[in-house]
Amino acid sequence: MKERTISRLPAEAGKSGWLALSERRAPRRGLDGDRTADWLVIGAGFAGLSAARRLAQLRPGETIAVLEAGEVAQGPAGRNSGFMIDLPHNLAAGEYSPGDLGQSTREIAENRYAISFAASAAEEYGMSRTVFDPAGKINAAATSRGERLNADFARSLAGMQEPFEKLDAQAMQALTGTSYYRSGLYTPGAVMIQPADYIRMFAAGLGAVADIYENAPVVTLKREGGLWAARTPGGTVRAPKAILGVNGHIEDFGHFRGRLMHVFTYASMTGALRPGMDGYGRTGAAKWGLLPADPMGATLRKISGVDGERIVIRTRFTYDPCLKVSDARIAKVAGEQRRSFEARFPHLGRVPLEFSWAGSLCLSLNHVPAFGEVDEGLYSACCENGLGTVKSTLAGIMAADLATGTSSERLDSYASQPQPARLPPEPFAWLGINSVIRWQELRAGREG
Repeated sequence: MKERTISRLPAEAGKSGWLALSERRAPRRGLDGDRTADWLVIGAGFAGLSAARRLAQLRPGETIAVLEAGEVAQGPAGRNSGFMIDLPHNLAAGEYSPGDLGQSTREIAENRYAISFAASAAEEYGMSRTVFDPAGKINAAATSRGERLNADFARSLAGMQEPFEKLDAQAMQALTGTSYYRSGLYTPGAVMIQPADYIRMFAAGLGAVADIYENAPVVTLKREGGLWAARTPGGTVRAPKAILGVNGHIEDFGHFRGRLMHVFTYASMTGALRPGMDGYGRTGAAKWGLLPADPMGATLRKISGVDGERIVIRTRFTYDPCLKVSDARIAKVAGEQRRSFEARFPHLGRVPLEFSWAGSLCLSLNHVPAFGEVDEGLYSACCENGLGTVKSTLAGIMAADLATGTSSERLDSYASQPQPARLPPEPFAWLGINSVIRWQELRAGREG
């Protein structure tokens, strides 16, 4: 490989409420000078940190360097809705009901393997239930179409002998404090996390076995004398093998170009409701998590902490191959989220949306990862297909296994997936993908 210059660096928009409520768990460490390590990991999100932890398990005593372009948890890993989902979750399909039984069974097993890995890390690094909570999740239906989608999903789950519980309108109101929802479908295998705290605690826990350098964006990457040399503004790290956990930015490293869809989704978090404030105690249980019955609808979570109760709402998707969105876009979507929030909680209409932000997803047309050895000693663990908490965790583990020659049936199955399908050329991809997204959002109606 010739020297690759990476000119487009991550650009985050808006202020993540998760990050605002989180505390750093370890001091910042920048890269100052050159280093040599046994292993290089680029990216300190779910994929990169999981890869580093797996490498430490497989090759104890070997040195691991992790380069993060910004600060840990500032990027997409600290901006998602915080659901680790075990069941099939294909955003591009427009519904959750799995298709092929064998493929769905394999996907569930993979997701649960990743969640088990995350649970082990959570225990080892001392994460509390406010950070890592195996509470399950609910698919909430606000329309007759949503109820049909949940019914289809329930039939699919029954066919796979997967547990679930149906909730009627009364149970949904008791849980959430709103009469907006007609019914719900509870499944117990999901975990709800505080994503910024999870990533920060994971990184702090890895400090004993890996050197994590923040604000160290890779600006060039090249093969140099049998080593991969990653140059940053503060210095260069060299290692025989490198793992890329950079999600959609893998294209900027020269791989999978024209095969990945770069999608942004948007979220807002309310200000804290405290005892004595109007609306306090009128949002149901202390915590809950709702996915929309229609994947293009609104995801909601309620969290409770020492500062009071808050609700997070996530809506809207946009295809942005430039990997950047404007503050004006975030403000516009926040206005739409305000209306969506008030429709659900008219008795909380005066509660401000304190934080609003965007986060990027990476999808492929055929719902497969951008995975594998992409050059000699260079491995990709990218393209999470809209479920970054779990899919990126799995990709990081699998990349570490592949790089160390740790064979298993799971790795064989994972690595046998096809390459991401090629997208139509621009501007046709932009027009087509955004049109499909908008049509699906309009079809979701009151689910959004």
